[in-house]
Amino acid sequence: MGQILNFSQHLRHINDPEHPLTLEQLHVMELNNVEVDDACNRVVVRFTPTIPHCSMATLIGLSIRVKLLRSLPRRFKVDVLISPGTHQSEDAVNRQLNDKERVAAALENNHLMEVLNRCIANTDRTT
Repeated sequence: MGQILNFSQHLRHINDPEHPLTLEQLHVMELNNVEVDDACNRVVVRFTPTIPHCSMATLIGLSIRVKLLRSLPRRFKVDVLISPGTHQSEDAVNRQLNDKERVAAALENNHLMEVLNRCIANTDRTT
């Protein structure tokens, strides 16, 4: 559990792309939806969009993925998923968020990177 608590510090201050609140404050990101398997070098993060038709779900997932890519050792495989049953396009968004080529293409978009960088700005604080 201590490892998950330490790990969650990487994610708890990510800002929502539309609201002046963090994903944690909006209950989009919660500690019990983070799984860390250090022995298998795997991290699974599930998030819950605020509404079932949230148009920002992919952007939220990308912000989580980018923060993890920048924070974790490269040995970790990261899966970012929408919590089951919480979004009308859950399968499509999950495929996008975990497709290396789609993520790489998204990260080449300068405007999108500006938005993502704003979401994860100031996320290195520990409280």
